[in-house]
Amino acid sequence: MSVLSRFLIAVVALGLLGSSAQAESFMFSQGTRAAQADFDVVGGNLQVTLTNTSAFDTLVPVDVLTALYFDILGNPSLSADSARVGAGSSIIYDTATSDVGGEWAYRQGIGSGSLPDDQAYGISSTGLGVFGPPNIIGGPNLAGPVSPGGLQYGIASAGDNPATGNGGIRNTGGLIKNSAVFTLSSLPPGFSLDRIGNVRFQYGTSLLEPSFLPGIPQDALPAVPEPSSFVLLGIGAVGLGAFVRRRRRLLKPQNG
Repeated sequence: MSVLSRFLIAVVALGLLGSSAQAESFMFSQGTRAAQADFDVVGGNLQVTLTNTSAFDTLVPVDVLTALYFDILGNPSLSADSARVGAGSSIIYDTATSDVGGEWAYRQGIGSGSLPDDQAYGISSTGLGVFGPPNIIGGPNLAGPVSPGGLQYGIASAGDNPATGNGGIRNTGGLIKNSAVFTLSSLPPGFSLDRIGNVRFQYGTSLLEPSFLPGIPQDALPAVPEPSSFVLLGIGAVGLGAFVRRRRRLLKPQNG
């Protein structure tokens, strides 16, 4: 079953249940990595809280949570107002304040084929070949160039020990320990949170590095066949059909 099919089934199910929840949450846990994304409507804005919930130490760059991708049915046009350190969270390897909007980017209308499941919306602290200077949310430039890049201000785990990470962690220019909160404005009237789905969590600084769908282990995700594979499957199906028809004719009793 495709990711889009799972998304549509989930949306229909929520609609049939008449969900009236005030927040929509997505989460996963696999090995030493775990994360949660909470979407809520606050003051007419969409508030997204991204949390690295792992209790394990953040030791290497691919342990850092750097991006979140998602879809919203109807593709409403939203603007990113702010990015801040979450309640009870902190900045490590730097002395910055809680405003991290200069280190995070937001983009919508992302072109098909750019993200793993063709999501239209993304929030990221790194470039990934998708996010650039025009997508910066806005705020003080806390580390490095005015562009999302590297690990800087990605999200380390709740269980991180800042004294134990390797050089790739300690020399980032700053990380957020535990969570960050993003405010997206211009929600359409009567917006329903069950329109949000197709969520994926990204770690590290490349789309080839670990990323996860809620509740689905990465190694269980179906591989997308190459176009040539579809052709071979079609040829195989035609050949099988011809074989079955021929065998039926041979087995059919002959009159006379």
